[in-house]
Amino acid sequence: MSEDFYDVLGVSRDASKDQIKNAYRKKAAKYHPDVSDEDDAEEKFKKVQKAKEVLTDDETRQMYDQLGHERFQQAQKRGAGGGGGGRGQGNPFGGGGNPFGGMGGGGFEDIFNNLFNGGGGQRRNRPQQGRDVAQRISIDLEDAYHGIERDVTIRRREVCPECDGEGHPEDADVNTCSECNGSGQQTSVQQTPFGRVQQTTTCRACGGEGKTYSEDCSECRGSGRVRRTRDVTITIPAGFRDGQRLRYRGEGEPGENGGPNGDLFVEVNVRDHDEFDRDGDDLRYTHPISFPQAVFGATVDVPTLDGDEELKIPAGTQSGSTFTVSGAGMPHLDGRGHGDLHVEVHVVTPEDLNSDQREALKEFAEAGGEEVKEGLFQKLKNSL
Repeated sequence: MSEDFYDVLGVSRDASKDQIKNAYRKKAAKYHPDVSDEDDAEEKFKKVQKAKEVLTDDETRQMYDQLGHERFQQAQKRGAGGGGGGRGQGNPFGGGGNPFGGMGGGGFEDIFNNLFNGGGGQRRNRPQQGRDVAQRISIDLEDAYHGIERDVTIRRREVCPECDGEGHPEDADVNTCSECNGSGQQTSVQQTPFGRVQQTTTCRACGGEGKTYSEDCSECRGSGRVRRTRDVTITIPAGFRDGQRLRYRGEGEPGENGGPNGDLFVEVNVRDHDEFDRDGDDLRYTHPISFPQAVFGATVDVPTLDGDEELKIPAGTQSGSTFTVSGAGMPHLDGRGHGDLHVEVHVVTPEDLNSDQREALKEFAEAGGEEVKEGLFQKLKNSL
């Protein structure tokens, strides 16, 4: 097996994360030491695991593609020699147990971010979109049929109205940050496998502003954000299905550094109905008919979500037969027509018969050559 991680998994260099995971599962099943008879199965299995760990982590894969296989491996070996424990979960360059964790500061990952992404401080001060907010609501099938407007109560962070998001009173004393001397950034020099690297990060003391204040806002305690409960009116279109989501742009939490608000996502649960079962945009319904209606045929009224509809039952219908009422199902979400209503008919056997009904059924049975006994009606029940 080639050492290149893409070749190890048998995928192209532009393979998606799902393709990489699928390839890993196939290779892992093939080379797992418990099932493989190959002498070097364990070594191959470890290579497959390593390739998957590197290529399914976006940042690590970027490093691998930029450095190439040999330099990537060399950097990993040198970094591992500088101290630190085993690999982090799913990411050989991240978190606790980083094999490059003995280099001080933010570690190997921060160094690469600094080299390839223009510096930590610069990135942190860029406009960032606010966090999204998720909510879940339940509606009836009738609501999904007709469409409905609902008020949804959400809890989100908002710009503090007391300090207008500044985090301090307007008359607070302003001081130059003593940690960064007003620059908003802090610079450190680290020894790396590539030599000495200078790294610039946002000052943690002042958050990159270069200033500190004598007093924090009493409402938000210096964060510039407060949690508030708001009602948002949402519109659920006709034909909406269980589990689908609505997206409302800008209704999430406020952004940072002038970035846009996040979005609101509303997941809709459509409750089960007592009479109708939903199958996509079609509906299914069970309707009872009498024995004479099944024998001679009839026209019956069946319920829909928009009033009753007539259904013609042909003579000789068997119990369990299904008929379709076209266009009586759920609306299509694109607004073009409806699904269908499928009606399954069940013939109901009467529990009690008067003397005229019993006599008529006896004549019916005798005309068909059957001998009428006390068990006739049970036999009729079983046959329907």
